[in-house]
Amino acid sequence: MYQATSVTELRQYLQHWKDHEQSVAFIPTMGNLHAGHMSLIEKGQSLCDRSLCSIFVNPMQFGPNEDFNHYPRTLDSDLAQLEAAGCDLVYLPTASELYPQGLDKITQVQVTDLTDHYEGAHRPGHFTGVATVVLKLFNIVKPDVSVFGKKDFQQYRVISKMVADLNLDVQIIGQETTREASGLATSSRNQYLDDEQTDRAAMIYQILRDAAHQISEGERDYPATEQRALAKLEQAGFKTDYFKICNARTLLPAGPEDRDLVILVTAALGVTRLLDNIEVSLW
Repeated sequence: MYQATSVTELRQYLQHWKDHEQSVAFIPTMGNLHAGHMSLIEKGQSLCDRSLCSIFVNPMQFGPNEDFNHYPRTLDSDLAQLEAAGCDLVYLPTASELYPQGLDKITQVQVTDLTDHYEGAHRPGHFTGVATVVLKLFNIVKPDVSVFGKKDFQQYRVISKMVADLNLDVQIIGQETTREASGLATSSRNQYLDDEQTDRAAMIYQILRDAAHQISEGERDYPATEQRALAKLEQAGFKTDYFKICNARTLLPAGPEDRDLVILVTAALGVTRLLDNIEVSLW
């Protein structure tokens, strides 16, 4: 597995692949890799000749109450996992390379419509930071395909919309959420749960599945379904920011005419805030 720390070095590898007409799958990450990330690598490898992963803890997507300095950085473990997975190249940029004039002077990318609610409301500026760095990385790498996990469903939709709105020549692939045997969505945040909390956290997916089943069986009073789920989560000791049944494309509250739905939830145990979702098709 090759490593590149500069745009110039990275593009030398990319040009060699292009000269040999090899397609490139790109997986941008912030490191602290787990099985969910590896599934993105594997998906990319199934679609393209070459796989490229970036590791960059992006300061631009951290809010004032989020501790950028304490985000877990596990580079040695990350590189070992990527090499074992057969990743061809890892890009390790620095903040000074991606933001040479600092964050205050960088051109910002704002994706309208999808970023004002849910995670966007709870983490102001977060999606501007995500969209800006992803667009920069797309312009540097120029991949054929880029794979994003659907666990962060709103992020996946934001990136998909940015690509469509700006006519970027990259195919965005959404990879299904990797789960533990209990149903708990695999996440870097799980490492902050104790054993009891880990067991209890599996209830999030069960409550999502129950709500999805009710909808599939004909339930159309979505606010009532949401309130029942919120009550279950509260009774189980979760602090829930939202449990919302949405149109899967617009992320607006779902109505009876919508057929492709997604149920979004964020529920915290202690200081650990867990995201999950489930898609429902009524076709």
